[in-house]
Amino acid sequence: MHKQPEITDKTKQAFIDAFCLLYSQRPIDKITVQEIARKAGYNRSTFYQYFLDIDDLLNYIEDEMLDYICKKRGEAGSGNNSFVNDLVELYKTKTLYINALMGEFGSSRFIEKLKTQPKLNIPELNLPDGHPLKPYLVEFHLSLSLSLFKLWLRRGQDLPVAQFIGLIADLYQGGLSSIELTDTKRAEK
Repeated sequence: MHKQPEITDKTKQAFIDAFCLLYSQRPIDKITVQEIARKAGYNRSTFYQYFLDIDDLLNYIEDEMLDYICKKRGEAGSGNNSFVNDLVELYKTKTLYINALMGEFGSSRFIEKLKTQPKLNIPELNLPDGHPLKPYLVEFHLSLSLSLFKLWLRRGQDLPVAQFIGLIADLYQGGLSSIELTDTKRAEK
């Protein structure tokens, strides 16, 4: 007897959600299949119907997120802060995933996969693929954005979204000195 697709999708999603909750709270090497299955409301044998092991589950989640991000980036417009804006929007729709993959215990593996994703579409870096500086500029752009985004999350989103996005745009356009000048001018007023 075959299970209905909506039931299997719901079961698979329960394992994904359970894992993401656990992974946002502790390192992956401290999470067991038994724990994931119990949190999802199923047994271990059901887990193995969907995933080979925890690493397979993590790979699945990373690949799903990469596909989602690339699809959104393909729909995105250009602008100095569109990638950061997309990250913020992504966090609003995929909070559980982002907290797991980019949280305190998340692996740098996901970020490295994201950086090397050929379909990422960064119109802000309007350079041909063979340009010798492109890999460096992509690394700078993504490292700055992702690092500051992770810090913003760790600090409990202590800056309003518009201010956070503006900060990154200012950093891209004028570097640190533009921030110091802006902050000095604000303090003087």
